[in-house]
Amino acid sequence: MSVGMTAVLVIVSLGAYAYYRRIESGIEREVIKVGASRPPETGALNVLLVGSDSRDGDNQKYGATSFGQGERTDTIMLLHISPNRDKATMISFPRDSMVQVPQCEGKNGAVLPGGLRQINSAFNDGGINCTIRTLESLTNIKINHFVKVDFTGFKGIIDAIGGIEICLPKPVNDPKAKLVLSAGKHVVKGEQALGYVRTRYALGDGSDLSRIQRQQIFLTKVMQKVTDGGLLTDPVKLNDFLLAATSAVTLDDKLSLDRMLEIGRSVSGLTTKELKGITVPTEPYPADKNRVQFFEPAAKNFFENVRNDVEVTVAPTPGKSSAPKVENEQVRVQVLNGTAETGKAAVVAGELASQGFVVTQVGTAPPATATSIRYAKKDTADGPAYGDALAARLSQDKRTPVAGKVKPVNFKPYESKVTKTPDGPVIQLVIGSDWPGVRVASAIPDSLKDKVVDSTTNPCV
Repeated sequence: MSVGMTAVLVIVSLGAYAYYRRIESGIEREVIKVGASRPPETGALNVLLVGSDSRDGDNQKYGATSFGQGERTDTIMLLHISPNRDKATMISFPRDSMVQVPQCEGKNGAVLPGGLRQINSAFNDGGINCTIRTLESLTNIKINHFVKVDFTGFKGIIDAIGGIEICLPKPVNDPKAKLVLSAGKHVVKGEQALGYVRTRYALGDGSDLSRIQRQQIFLTKVMQKVTDGGLLTDPVKLNDFLLAATSAVTLDDKLSLDRMLEIGRSVSGLTTKELKGITVPTEPYPADKNRVQFFEPAAKNFFENVRNDVEVTVAPTPGKSSAPKVENEQVRVQVLNGTAETGKAAVVAGELASQGFVVTQVGTAPPATATSIRYAKKDTADGPAYGDALAARLSQDKRTPVAGKVKPVNFKPYESKVTKTPDGPVIQLVIGSDWPGVRVASAIPDSLKDKVVDSTTNPCV
């Protein structure tokens, strides 16, 4: 059930409507308690999205025999937003994945032993905290917040935005998902929308992987409806949306209204084009053809790429005219090592050169605690823009280029394969002991490009 993204969209909406503070009291919250040993912060924002299939309360009609038996999840997604807040990757974890679940505290307080189990058992047996603990142990990506939505809440949110247009390649009659529709385009609300994201065997190849792709397409349509459909500029529609969303979700205790406003402002420039969906690489699980396991080393490499972050671009300064973007190939760079690590400048130079930067020299700088990006004082007109292009390729928080270069201890020419040296200022990169690393060009490797779901993906699946 693809439900969590709708709640995250509320965050964006709240950025423009501070007077909705009164609705915060209606949000159910839960404390994140996963222990002290967690992955490091990278400046990215990672939000876990979980669809709960609880049959309690208004959800009894989806399986009264399961009433009082807790909740499971068919949907586990991780929304990864880059440190510059200009790219978003929706990572889906198939519920049938067999993984190593770490020791957790169960819902009844008892200790759940670790072991090889289906990934969604972490949520069923240990709740949201066991799910977070499991995903962090598998990916080494720190989860900052979570959003949980149940069946009834999902329907209310989709109704509040006026439904979503879908496309069916064939007629569907799925009693289990309560979905009966003819082939072609339909605007679905409530029960039909829920049935569309839940149905498994009536569409696609019957696998969870096929359903995940359909869910990701649905999410891009939801985001497009929220950002481009006039919702954010219509106080009445927005009010209905926010009231439906806040009554439908469970959030972590740190995702306060102030935090929502902060995130909303930071991602206000995100559009449907910047949201890409991808499923963790998997392969059949040898012991059970109905299960899958992570495909290695592709999955490990993918998680590493996500930690190093997706490609970012330089955002224009608010309130100022947007100057032409400076491409990597236009920037000449002198790389100086201000750390005690031998050969660091050459390594970094190679990483920058692979992304198109024209490295002119490598050398040593006086010892530096903080990494800095510098341009000559005479280059105050265009130095900042060229420096920003380089700053956008460093991980963690974006560094602001400063005027004034440091005097190298020593330097030598860098052997570059560039045939034509560009004009423009030479930017100096001084590597400090806090060196954050160079971002990878893309979190999604070439081998998975055909698995990406975005706003251009054919919706009729």
